[in-house]
Amino acid sequence: MTKAEMVEDVAKKCCIKKSEAQEAFETVFDVLSKALKKDKKVLVPGFGSFKVSSRKARKGRNPQTGAEINIPKSKTVRFKPAEKLKEGI
Repeated sequence: MTKAEMVEDVAKKCCIKKSEAQEAFETVFDVLSKALKKDKKVLVPGFGSFKVSSRKARKGRNPQTGAEINIPKSKTVRFKPAEKLKEGI
């Protein structure tokens, strides 16, 4: 499902204009992004939770050459679905 399809569905279900649904959609994800940038955990009851996780620096291999490379530490976002979401799939 694309962003445009989601916005259209929200507009229909809430009986609002597409432009209003687009603004609400973008605002929700902007708030979520800002919270994650501050290393906050975001809980959405019935859907799941998002949190920032750190990866340690490690050694890896270049698959083309087989040469050993250093992979620097990094941060990533983890999503854990809620039980209600898991049961519904």
